[in-house]
Amino acid sequence: MSHIMDQDAIARTLTRMAHEIIEQHKSIDDVCLIGIRTRGVPMAQRLQVLVEQFSGHKLPLGILDITLYRDDLTMIDTHPVVRPTHLDFDLNNKQVILVDDVLFTGRTIRAAMDALVDWGRPLKIELAVLIDRGHRELPVRADYVGKNVPTSLDQKIAVKFFESDGADEVLLLSKKETL
Repeated sequence: MSHIMDQDAIARTLTRMAHEIIEQHKSIDDVCLIGIRTRGVPMAQRLQVLVEQFSGHKLPLGILDITLYRDDLTMIDTHPVVRPTHLDFDLNNKQVILVDDVLFTGRTIRAAMDALVDWGRPLKIELAVLIDRGHRELPVRADYVGKNVPTSLDQKIAVKFFESDGADEVLLLSKKETL
């Protein structure tokens, strides 16, 4: 196991990403953040706070559960846990920034885009990820990347956020290692 990022590195990275989001949009009036369950949610919440701190504008924040949209649903569990999606604003003509902790094969993002279409028709969909580890199986690219971490297929990335895990850190593990 090796540490990729600690609490301070995560905070600095999210601060940079918030600035990039503000800089890339002429107006952030029609921009919203949608965190993909599970660890995309606290990341999106933190980005929302930071964007408001730097711009004075609070972005709408949604939470997306993609469980039923996954193409590997039958391999996950015979009784997958589906948690609620919270989107209390209209997605039509919004610039949506999907937020997730790790970008790997791209399949989670494909599932998230499929789920979004059931809620409305965004003007644009962008992607913000804390870690991009490569190994794409689908043509997906993040617009906002915290850190690129080249990995082998024998490794995994574990992201921890204080809100869900009691600590802020990013770890590189072998497939056999558990937390």
